[in-house]
Amino acid sequence: MRESACVITDLHMRGMSGADLQHRLIADGHRTPIIFMTGHFEENARAQALSAGAFGFLRKPFADESLVACLDEALRD
Repeated sequence: MRESACVITDLHMRGMSGADLQHRLIADGHRTPIIFMTGHFEENARAQALSAGAFGFLRKPFADESLVACLDEALRD
């Protein structure tokens, strides 16, 4: 399987949430950097995502520079 350099995902999706996706990737042994975005900010979700290794948690709408900064950090590792 080819690895992605970074995953950018919404926190709230049908079927599988972004948090579920993060947990699944970790459980499957993938260490792909993840950046979350959401229109429904929840501090608990943010804290959990970041403590599980997310490189960013952006509240929509967000400035392009915020996403670029998260990508720079995620891809630096």
